[in-house]
Amino acid sequence: MLFSSATMSLDGYIAGVGGDMSWLSRFVTGAPDPVADALMARSGSLLIGNRTFGGDDPNAGTDAEGAFGGQWSGVSVVLTHHPKTDTPDVRYVGDLTTAVETARTAAGDRDVNILGADVARQCLQAGLLEEIWVSVAPILLGDGVPLFRLAGGTRVDLQPIAVTTEPMPWFGYRVVR
Repeated sequence: MLFSSATMSLDGYIAGVGGDMSWLSRFVTGAPDPVADALMARSGSLLIGNRTFGGDDPNAGTDAEGAFGGQWSGVSVVLTHHPKTDTPDVRYVGDLTTAVETARTAAGDRDVNILGADVARQCLQAGLLEEIWVSVAPILLGDGVPLFRLAGGTRVDLQPIAVTTEPMPWFGYRVVR
């Protein structure tokens, strides 16, 4: 299964202007987050956009740097127009189809977690995205990178599958086909 997970501002942005993620550090409390823990546990690999992979990490230089507050361990597949040399834990791929296949293979019997708005949008438009998980932070950013930007106002129906309120609200949706 391919699913997307992100934290967004109440006005729908997963990053501020210029990809700024510093606002997110305000919400990293170290308190247990059962939904985030469950999403990480079901993730066999991460499929990440290049801007997200190389972008602003609000926890840079700390033990919490990286996906899931630094707790992620596994293969990350980076979709990029400029592939680099692979490392043991990072595969660089130049097209969506190969990136998804590589991430699925790396995930084994677990799921692929998509990080990054553009890759999630591409997977949604290709009919590959099956679930969307979003935590809503109590902040308004006003501008930045929206969770989903679909050209022409494309409608996508979603079926709610989960709602939690602690430590922050999480919403889980299944993409209706």
